[in-house]
Amino acid sequence: MLAKNFKKSLLAVNIGLVMSAGFTGAAYAADETKVQEDVEVIEVRGIRRSLEASMNTKRFADSVVDAVSAEDIGKFPDGDVGEALGRISGVAVNRQFGQGQQVSIRGASSQLTRTLLNGQTVASTGWYDQQSIDRSFNYTLLPPELVGEIQVYKSSQADVVEGGVGGTVIVNTRKPLDLDAGTTFLSAKADYGTISEETDPQVSGLFSWKNDEETFGLLGSVSWAETNYQRNGIESLIGWGDIVPTTFQQERERTALNATFQYRPTENLELGLNIMSLELDANNANTSNFVMFPDDKEAACEQTNASGTCTFYRRTGEGVNPGWTQTWARIASMSSDTADFSLKYEGDYFTLKGRFGTTESEGGTDLTANYGNFIGVPSDYAGTYDATGDVIKIDINNKYFEASDFAGPLSPAGWALKKQPNTDEETYAQLDLSFPVDFGAITAIKTGFRWADHEVKQETYSTTLVDTLPSGDGETYYSGTMSSGAGFTLPEPDFDKMVADARAAIASFDNDSAVYRSGYGTIEEENFAVYAMAEFSAESIRGNFGLRYISTDAESDYYGFANGEYESSLSTDKASYNDVLPSINIAFDLAEDVILRTSAAQVIARPNYTDMFSASSFAGYADGTANNEVLTKGNVGLNPFKATQADLGIEWYFDGDGMVSATYFFKDITSFVTSSQILNQQIGVVDPDTQGDNWTLSTKLNASGGQIEGIELQIQDGFDSGFGYSANYTFVDAPSEAENYPDMIPLFSDSSKHTVNLVGYYETDTYSARLAYNWRSEYMIRELPGFYGNREHQSYGTLDFSANYSVTDNIDVTFEAVNLTEEDSVQIGVAPSDAEVVPELRNGYPAWSFEGEARYKLGVSLRF
Repeated sequence: MLAKNFKKSLLAVNIGLVMSAGFTGAAYAADETKVQEDVEVIEVRGIRRSLEASMNTKRFADSVVDAVSAEDIGKFPDGDVGEALGRISGVAVNRQFGQGQQVSIRGASSQLTRTLLNGQTVASTGWYDQQSIDRSFNYTLLPPELVGEIQVYKSSQADVVEGGVGGTVIVNTRKPLDLDAGTTFLSAKADYGTISEETDPQVSGLFSWKNDEETFGLLGSVSWAETNYQRNGIESLIGWGDIVPTTFQQERERTALNATFQYRPTENLELGLNIMSLELDANNANTSNFVMFPDDKEAACEQTNASGTCTFYRRTGEGVNPGWTQTWARIASMSSDTADFSLKYEGDYFTLKGRFGTTESEGGTDLTANYGNFIGVPSDYAGTYDATGDVIKIDINNKYFEASDFAGPLSPAGWALKKQPNTDEETYAQLDLSFPVDFGAITAIKTGFRWADHEVKQETYSTTLVDTLPSGDGETYYSGTMSSGAGFTLPEPDFDKMVADARAAIASFDNDSAVYRSGYGTIEEENFAVYAMAEFSAESIRGNFGLRYISTDAESDYYGFANGEYESSLSTDKASYNDVLPSINIAFDLAEDVILRTSAAQVIARPNYTDMFSASSFAGYADGTANNEVLTKGNVGLNPFKATQADLGIEWYFDGDGMVSATYFFKDITSFVTSSQILNQQIGVVDPDTQGDNWTLSTKLNASGGQIEGIELQIQDGFDSGFGYSANYTFVDAPSEAENYPDMIPLFSDSSKHTVNLVGYYETDTYSARLAYNWRSEYMIRELPGFYGNREHQSYGTLDFSANYSVTDNIDVTFEAVNLTEEDSVQIGVAPSDAEVVPELRNGYPAWSFEGEARYKLGVSLRF
């Protein structure tokens, strides 16, 4: 009751402050340019200046905005954009594959974070066929060398593109007219991983030029990096192989190109063109050893958990089956290409801005193959398998296996050969018109519209095979050994040989089969928005308020599924919705260096594309694994996530680079998208491998959501001695109705109750060093009906270090260390016994665990 009353009071404060601003214009007849005059222009150089620039972005914004600023060209605070965002209060990072891939803001899922490049959409697809197609942006695509500043809007305002319930991240690239003519930057780094034990190269460069009149400029930049990533862990598949030591290997090659042109033919007109191309080759091999427990598992089981799942096996070494080792080899990639044209015209009584562009992404797998056979002998696996803790412990006779230990020949499994390409494309146009007014405290009116046409397509091609498949012994497809989870050593796959023989096994790809029809789907979404916003400024108060109207028309093409089979012709489902989104932001100067800040808004986030595909798609069909068959039905008619949010904060800027702040925030999520699933259903389709008709049925639907509220605390300061610090803490309470999720855990996805960031640094004119610690408490990861399912990630903290030494005014030597403590990723199943999820996701079973890797980078950079 206290919380509800406080929220009502907070909304009343918002309305009251605006009323006072609007109707006491005579009392607040201030110069409308006061805020702009107060902004200190900072030439960013060094850690302290970077933090000061970010602080000024926060201080002088009308909305609730935090920022990350580059120390200099090529000197982003972290070597990874996602990791840098994780230093901001209220922001938490998802590191599923060793890097900061997605971010969640203020307790909302990462899928509810909107990412914009220079204020517009960036098309993005995934490279991994076990992950959903969603609206989040994969930050591994974006090298930090291309970024000048990143702004995180935690509150909404009418002129910002809608789509972020958690918040909106705006990535701003550099512009040539903002840099000195002839600015040049070159960098080379060596990157070493403690698990892969590989040293990988990274190079980047930037050149910017403008004419003497500063009317025309061009900037070009390039970044290339190769990374050999290895993830060792233990996966749990209770339905078949029980406990699975595994090694995921990936050779990443990232190339980023950026070209920017600016032209100012007159003082009033500016034209711009930004072209960006991002590519990531992400070929990978996932090798697993299924321990293959004997048929009489009950006899081998000595302990169970509350749902009856065995948590302690003792295997005698008798029986006919040893372990089964298999490798999934995938040719995978994703790319994103954007062309954005901008214009700005300053008239005597108005300012007109426009952006027109297109962004397109291609990704997914070009080929997926599987090789496997029994390995070792049954006596190798005699011993104990202890799943009573958070991480499974395996104590058996032998954990070392070579290619010669395979029990028989291997060949590409015909059922596994396929490709799954995805495409994502948007064309957009936006115009914004603003003009000054003198309506009391209201100083400007801004209005505009944005139109976007977005298309997404997913496909799954099965194959027609040649008459005789290639085959060979273990040494044909594996060369040497590699470390794996649980202390195992497994044969290392020869990726090139596996891919070559997989291609040789394919006569053609099939686009007229049940597999293709189940994996085919399109979404065309047309979005239109129009807004009106007023900016106000008077003595000691400033801000904005406005309305944004949105309209969405969506349709999905798919092959219908009925009576156990797919139809031969396409069907189309259509849906539409519209809404009005009000927003208000107020900053009140309690004193010269103290700001009271408050905001309120209604916000939406459109459903993920995976959830909108109307197709009924198969997963787990004919893949050799029992009891993992899933039939998923999407829904193009899903309503968006919608929330009413507000916050109230106070900020004290006690020094030129020192500040302390506290903010209370809440979100009332009234509309919510979730999945429902039912286990053990018969649909008239028999799996050819298991000869069973036993399916999990998953559907997408809207639910009622829940409430998120919390507190952000932040402090930073720098000293003349060269020392400085930055620290923040976020508390989030994010309950949601248990029936919203198949796991029945009443908590929003990706939401950690506690998040802590601590940064300490020391710098002089010659050298600098920074030590940073990031920690978040446990949180739910939800990927059902996907392979990994819904599980709880345990608390996770990383300690990072970076240092810079200026050899000359133009040459720097850099050193970076990420995850010095090699923190493990531990994920457990926490669903109750009666939840409609598989056994490894219930009652504290250790579902997945992956060993932490430290990475070290040594580099040299040249700037002039």
